[in-house]
Amino acid sequence: MYMISCLPFLRVACAGVLVAAAVPALADSQMPRTELSVGMYRIEAEVAASQDNRMVGLMQRRNMPPNHGMLFVFTEQQRHCMWMKNTLLPLSVAFMDEQGRILNVEDMQPQTEDNHCAAGPARFALEMNLGWFRQKGLGAGTKVNGVERLAAQAR
Repeated sequence: MYMISCLPFLRVACAGVLVAAAVPALADSQMPRTELSVGMYRIEAEVAASQDNRMVGLMQRRNMPPNHGMLFVFTEQQRHCMWMKNTLLPLSVAFMDEQGRILNVEDMQPQTEDNHCAAGPARFALEMNLGWFRQKGLGAGTKVNGVERLAAQAR
């Protein structure tokens, strides 16, 4: 999964990270993990807090266990967007504010370049298997616990 700015002309800058697709093991083994919770649900999330990790995301992964995901920690709260180039899994992404409240959830199809954007200024994005949030009845306004302590990690 690529993380891109909402400004369409910046998308070209992301093309240079295609090299990252050649090293999918980086995403599997190098990212720290954290435990999050939302309601009665526990999530084991890899943390993409560096620019390199945010650019690789879940690219080239063929599966993801239930209740596992990837948390993108952004350096600034703004209207971030995601796309699915070189991402093989169908995903849902929840964009969250500084306190971990979900702003909106977007469903994303594999290997597409459609923009999926936060409804407002977001500090975090949590990717889970497609439909995870809907199946649990989670949406805008729901608080994801544990993300706020990670804000200082972004670089």
